[in-house]
Amino acid sequence: MTENHVNNMGVKKTNKINTMRAIFASERISQRELADKLRLSWPTVLQNVKELQAQGLVEEVGEFESTGGRKARAFASIRDARLAVGLSVTQNHIGIVLVDLSGELVRYVREKKVFSYQDSYFESLKPLVTDFVAKAGYPDEKILGAGISLPGIVEESGQTLAHSHVLGLHNVPTDTISRHIPYPCQFINDANAAGLAELWGKPQRRNTVYLSLSNSVGGAIFHGRAIYMGDNRRAGEFGHNTLVPDGKPCYCGKQGCVDAYCSSNVLSSHTDGNIALFFEGLSNGDAALRSIWDEYLGWLAIAVNNLRMSFDCDVIIGGYVGGYFDAFSGELRARLEARNTFEPDASYLKGCRYKLEAAAMGAALGQIEAFIQQL
Repeated sequence: MTENHVNNMGVKKTNKINTMRAIFASERISQRELADKLRLSWPTVLQNVKELQAQGLVEEVGEFESTGGRKARAFASIRDARLAVGLSVTQNHIGIVLVDLSGELVRYVREKKVFSYQDSYFESLKPLVTDFVAKAGYPDEKILGAGISLPGIVEESGQTLAHSHVLGLHNVPTDTISRHIPYPCQFINDANAAGLAELWGKPQRRNTVYLSLSNSVGGAIFHGRAIYMGDNRRAGEFGHNTLVPDGKPCYCGKQGCVDAYCSSNVLSSHTDGNIALFFEGLSNGDAALRSIWDEYLGWLAIAVNNLRMSFDCDVIIGGYVGGYFDAFSGELRARLEARNTFEPDASYLKGCRYKLEAAAMGAALGQIEAFIQQL
C-alpha cells in the first residue's frame, strides 16, 4: 500500500467524520450547506451522506423551501442509533448514565453503594447496568459499550488500576471490576473523564485545567485537544499539592494537602454528608455555614491561583462543589482578582457544564468517540 493511498484513506475518513459531526450538530441540514460548511465538494458530501445513511446514522427528513430552484433535501442525525453507558465508581456511590451519539444525556441514576473489593460487589454491577439500559427502552445491540471512571491512576493500556487511595487498591486488573458487565468496557481516571466531558464537542479547545472538587480533589490538564498525563500518568493530582505545610491530615497519609481543605467533604461534613443541604443552608443565610464557606473560599482561592500561575490558562471548577458554583462564583472571583500577580482579573475562572455525573459522562463519551473514529 503506497503512502499516498494511506494518506488519501485518512483524508476520506476525516471528511466522513466531519460530515457526521456537522449533521449531528444541526437540527437538519442540506448537502449544499454541508459542502459550504466543510469546504468539501458536492460529490464528496453526497458519498459521505449515503454511507452514513447506509450505516443507519443519518436519515432524510423532507425538503427545504425552494429558493428558486429544486428543493434541497434535508438530512438529520439519528442520535440514538447507538448509545454508550457510563459508570462512575466512587467510595460510596455508583453513578450510571446513558449517552447518545450527539453527546446528549439520555438517562442517569445515582445509587448509594459502598465500594468493596469483593466479587459480590462486582456481580451486583451487572443487574444495575442491564436494568438501567432496559428501563431506558433500548436493546443491547444499540449499546456500544461501557466507560468506567475510577478514582485513581489507570495505566495507559486501561488494563490495570495502578493505585487508588480512595478505594484502597493497588495494581488491580480492571477486568476484575468489569467482568460481570455484559458490554465492552473502557477505564479512565474520574477527573480526566469529567474534564473530557466538559470539552467534548467543542470545535476549538483552548488550553484548560479542570479542577474536580468532590469527595476527593483531582483534576486534568488539557493542552489544546490533548490531555497531559505526565511521565507516570499522575498529572492533575491537584488534591495532593501541599497547601499548608504540616497542616490538616489528608486521606493519603500526608499533611496539609489541598484535598484536606478543598474537598466537598469539608463542606458536606457539616450537613450530614449532604452537599445540597450545605448550599441550601448557605443560600438561606445560615451564619455558621457562611463562616465555613468563607474559610473554604480562602483556601480554594489559593489553590486556584496556584493553578493559574502554573498553567496560565482557563480553570474550570467541577465536581460536587462545581455543581453549585454558579450562584457563588462572584465571591471566588473577587478573591482571585486580589491574588492575581499580573492584573486584577479572574475571567479565566469557568463554571462546569455538567452539574451531575460528569465523570460517568466522560467515560461514556470515550466509547462514543471511539465509535466515531472507526467510521
